[in-house]
Amino acid sequence: MAAALRLGAVFFLLLPLRAAEPSVELAASAASPAAPPEIRAAARARTRSRPAPVTDVAKLCVCDLLVAQCDVNCCCDPDCSAADFSLFTTCSVPIVTGDSHLCSQKAATYSLDVEADPPERIFKLIDQVNPSVFCIHATNYKQALSFSSPEIPTSENFDQLLKQFGSASFSAEPDSWNMNTDAQNPSDANETCRYKYGVPIQTVDAFLRLPSPVVSSWCSDVNPAGFLVNQATKCTRSVSVEKCGNIQAVSMLFYINSSILAVPKSSQMVNITVQSIVVQSLNGMRTLLNGSDVLRLPLILDELCINIVLGVSYHITYTDAGEIIEAAASFVLGAINKEVLSIQQSFEISFTQVNTKPVPLSGNPGYVVGLPVRAGFRPQGSGIIQNTNKYSQLTILQSTSNQDCLAAQGTRTPILFGYNMISGCKLRITADMKCQPLTQTLLDLLKGQSFPEYVASFGNSQAQDVLDWVPITHLHTSEQSSCQIPVSLEIEVKWTKYGSLVNPQARIVNVTATIATTTAKQLPSGRERTIPIISSVVFTDSSSPAEPGYKAWPTINAKLPFDFFFPFV
Repeated sequence: MAAALRLGAVFFLLLPLRAAEPSVELAASAASPAAPPEIRAAARARTRSRPAPVTDVAKLCVCDLLVAQCDVNCCCDPDCSAADFSLFTTCSVPIVTGDSHLCSQKAATYSLDVEADPPERIFKLIDQVNPSVFCIHATNYKQALSFSSPEIPTSENFDQLLKQFGSASFSAEPDSWNMNTDAQNPSDANETCRYKYGVPIQTVDAFLRLPSPVVSSWCSDVNPAGFLVNQATKCTRSVSVEKCGNIQAVSMLFYINSSILAVPKSSQMVNITVQSIVVQSLNGMRTLLNGSDVLRLPLILDELCINIVLGVSYHITYTDAGEIIEAAASFVLGAINKEVLSIQQSFEISFTQVNTKPVPLSGNPGYVVGLPVRAGFRPQGSGIIQNTNKYSQLTILQSTSNQDCLAAQGTRTPILFGYNMISGCKLRITADMKCQPLTQTLLDLLKGQSFPEYVASFGNSQAQDVLDWVPITHLHTSEQSSCQIPVSLEIEVKWTKYGSLVNPQARIVNVTATIATTTAKQLPSGRERTIPIISSVVFTDSSSPAEPGYKAWPTINAKLPFDFFFPFV
């Protein structure tokens, strides 16, 4: 047995030497007693070098699924801040390791210090020993563990690369270079003929403008709109009645005069159409105009400047191939007088895909822990209608770094099956706030703009099977008072194990959304009050204890044929 182990160890140590032929020859010659001592020393030094890790585990995060958003309970997500860590319940991935083939490797550990106030994330970088016998302890070929990135040719290293790879890849004659990139690599050419996530949307002159505050609250017109990046910004712009006709940023023409390129660097253009125009009076009343195709430019009238752009909402329609086919803009126009020195403008952009594929499932058939809960609406006399993005179907409020409720509007995070979550913010109430607008604002903050009506009982429930969807029950807990404002939304999802004992499937049987309210007392003039707003999700296993069943013993039901005693009876 000992001899067999020694033979296996020798065979394994020779495996790294076969990664490069010169090293094999050197090891063979070094094994010869006639080899010079310096060759034997060089061979031992090369074969005993410890491999360096090719992956930085401190930057590796396997649970980072959302782009530019904080994943719930993902302690290694670089998009999460200290305020997000204080709302985590546990670390979904407590340890991240590198290459599992190495005998010694770095490991990043993540945990939560729940005793701290507020709770903090603890990150440690430790050395982990691989207990496996078949691990790589030493190597003599640095590229044996991974493919190295090709070196980019420059004027300094060109001659060296030319000597290393030969004229088949590089040529000293510039005239022989093939500048037709489409002919060299058609796949790369196809990639440039489509928009990708985050790429600025190009127009004829530059890019689609989405003004936003950069350094201060003043508007900057150099912010490009990114493809598939839903944005909502507000900024301040300096205006005056005398010069309102010369300020381009307050005119409708500034936002629709440039056509959008259907794909980057192409000649196919998409015009921006006017979808709707809303006129806002000096007292804040808004009126929707019937004719949306009318271009209204700023105009001075009776010491007023009318048709000033207060808000623009872009809506982009695209295909699954990354091509923009339609672009529409909705405007909010207002008026200013001589006393106004600046206005606040709001800008939004949203995207809709045509010919979308079916919504991805969250299990087959039962739900899988960590996947989003599928939800939707049911119009009168039809099946269930779902959002094309499964991460935007059933959501809760996502906390922000400043904990300001009014600044957190529109920031949502999906509800993942099996993950208990809690989030919140703080609302500052002043004496001049009205009860009814404040109540509606808090309801929109807690429930979102489109709170669903139904939840799929299984992860693969089809939209046409209405009986496979569970209605959401709404409950309200409030006191008898004149002004009640909502302060919390508690969602309880009850599920049960369905199917056999060997492979039970998770099935949702009941969803309850409870809104708790409190009394908003009238504050004295000049006084303020801060109240916490909380949103939470709890998953409850309502399965009854499983009991094995046994078949009943068979019973004997013997009957004689009717003519058994014939001809005696």
